[in-house]
Amino acid sequence: MGCGRVGSTLAQRLEERGHSLAVIDSDADAFRRLGPSFSGLTVTGLGFDRDVLQRAGIERAHAFAAVSSGDNSNIISARVAREQFGVDTIVARIYDPGRAEVYERLGVPTVATVTWAADQVLRRLLPAGHDPVYRDPSGEVRADQVPVQAKWVGRTVEALEKATGGRVASLARFGKGLIPTGATVLQDGDVVQLFSAIPDSADVFSALELGPREDES
Repeated sequence: MGCGRVGSTLAQRLEERGHSLAVIDSDADAFRRLGPSFSGLTVTGLGFDRDVLQRAGIERAHAFAAVSSGDNSNIISARVAREQFGVDTIVARIYDPGRAEVYERLGVPTVATVTWAADQVLRRLLPAGHDPVYRDPSGEVRADQVPVQAKWVGRTVEALEKATGGRVASLARFGKGLIPTGATVLQDGDVVQLFSAIPDSADVFSALELGPREDES
């Protein structure tokens, strides 16, 4: 539900992955964002209206995403999909972080847009190691998104791992992800997903900030 910029992008990506889907929006003009190649179903109406949901094929749905611009509409729609039509996999986009916490406790998975965006910006502003993007359940391993500093540009992933003791699991370059090898040369603008043992993480980030040693290429 919702065919704004997020909803239309989500629909296009799902279709690219071979999924069949229906998109609901109260404004029929919004469907133009889907583009001429979109082959899914479009339904004009309110996403929490039972008849609208049924026209969209909710009884056959594996999942339901409520990504309109209204918090209340998203939550109500997601709850109707789950509680009245038995769709177990639901997610609601929420702007108000306080509401997001409440709905999470009520069992409605949410994406808190403001909180998520702020976290992403913080990770690019603050020094590496400030906030991990992941901690494993044991509390022993963390993952961090680390923008490559100028001092590491032109150096290899192997050199970075050797100097820091961390492990580079993936790398984002020009908006695309890739799995690097040890020989991959780091470029300006790269963002690496760096894993480290939590007890050693302070040393990892200290070495990262210090930069490569002269004997490393």
